[in-house]
Amino acid sequence: MTKKILIFLVLVFNFFSVLYLITPTPTLPDLPNSAKSDLPGDTVQIPNVSAYFTNLTRTEVMNFYKANYNGYFRLQLNHPPEKAKDVILDTIQSYYFEEFYLPFKESLYVNGFEWENDVFTKPEKRIKNRLLFNDIEYKAKITIRTFPVPVYQRLIAFFATQLSLFSIFLLYRSFLKSKKLEK
Repeated sequence: MTKKILIFLVLVFNFFSVLYLITPTPTLPDLPNSAKSDLPGDTVQIPNVSAYFTNLTRTEVMNFYKANYNGYFRLQLNHPPEKAKDVILDTIQSYYFEEFYLPFKESLYVNGFEWENDVFTKPEKRIKNRLLFNDIEYKAKITIRTFPVPVYQRLIAFFATQLSLFSIFLLYRSFLKSKKLEK
């Protein structure tokens, strides 16, 4: 491949990469058929957190976020529920914990607690974890937290990664040439 073609391909790749990196992340609507929590820790006390009391199932909740948190290269990761204590709040109850990740842009964490399915509480004692909000009982509490990355940091991270990969390639190529000369 000639150098001109390679340079052209790198420029086109970088153009589309920068376009991807400067586009805004999706704005999430409130979880439908749910009550938005105003409890301490569910609003402004923790940055980028909101919570909802709902009777939606895990599948319905995750389908909602899949439909509304879209973007190129989006990855969905399933984490152990215990990780929610490190990412959201150290006292949070959790039944499932999933992440939607937009590389170099943002992460959205979705924590679901279904009191009837709490694996950390014996079935006969689960009633004490019942979810009551405004005198209404709900099956689940969904807490979401985003970790947005400013555009300038996205660009720095992307180009630093690209530069690192290019440097590794050059080092590897020089290593192969030196091995070839030894023979």
